[in-house]
Amino acid sequence: MMKLEGKNVGFAITGSFCTFDKIIIELKRLKLEGANVIPILSTNAATMDTRFGTASAFLKEVEEITGNGPVLTIVDAEPLGPEGKLDILIIAPCTGNTIAKLSNGITDTSVLMAAKAHMRNNKPLVISISTNDALGLNLSNIACLMNTKEIYFVPFQQDNYEGKPKSMIARTELIVPTLEMAFEGVQIQPLLQ
Repeated sequence: MMKLEGKNVGFAITGSFCTFDKIIIELKRLKLEGANVIPILSTNAATMDTRFGTASAFLKEVEEITGNGPVLTIVDAEPLGPEGKLDILIIAPCTGNTIAKLSNGITDTSVLMAAKAHMRNNKPLVISISTNDALGLNLSNIACLMNTKEIYFVPFQQDNYEGKPKSMIARTELIVPTLEMAFEGVQIQPLLQ
């Protein structure tokens, strides 16, 4: 039996549009693992057309892969906590904006509300970072989250140390093993790749 089979996995997506193609791969992988994937999208992720594709096409693909309609509003995300609907929640990609707000207790998007609601149940929250300021202004926010009970990180690395020396991105291909280990209360290692 696969470790994620039958688990309710919240998959929260924020606006790091350049990683959406990798996120689609991981959504498919989670479904192959037998997980029930509940998509949660920030307003930006759900509504912005970019050079990486249209919001409507992305939403349609996410819904087709998961078989579940996406959670798109703060109001719809709030019951995830009281209902205890999720076994685990991952934010992937998790932008610097979301990292900063999460570490400072700000709840102004569906993704942040889902995280806040989920964390009240002392269940694992996994962060898959994608931010240009991980080694800059957001370094202290990342450190704060790393030191918070029940928060785990997908291993990450610099993605372009010459052109963007403060930028870091998660190794999304490690999402499934990170989730599996988070269920056991263990941070996958090595964290910095």
